Amino acid sequence: MRKARLAALMLVLPALLVVAAPALSKEKSVEVDDNYFVHKGTPRTVTVKKGDTVEWEWEGRNPHNVTVTRGPVKFHSKTKTSGSYSKRLTRRGTYRILCTIHAPTMRMKLKVE
Repeated sequence: MRKARLAALMLVLPALLVVAAPALSKEKSVEVDDNYFVHKGTPRTVTVKKGDTVEWEWEGRNPHNVTVTRGPVKFHSKTKTSGSYSKRLTRRGTYRILCTIHAPTMRMKLKVE
């Protein structure tokens, strides 16, 4: 009987870990303001862990987008003046991101460890 319970537990445990893993991820907010990512005067590099979600939040009045020009995975948001855009990052590496409207000055790096 104990062996059967142990065997059942060994089958169920990996499935529970797969379901619980996303709950362990974090969310990081990045401000999208009038013509800059992050705050002026701070490093333009944001570091997160693999599996984390990054949410870009529009704060200013100008239209912007989030576009990966180089990195393990490319993604692109719609051009917006308000709201947010979220992306869960599942591939490690350095992502070079810019707003195509305000390139090359509106840029940032996102490091996924």
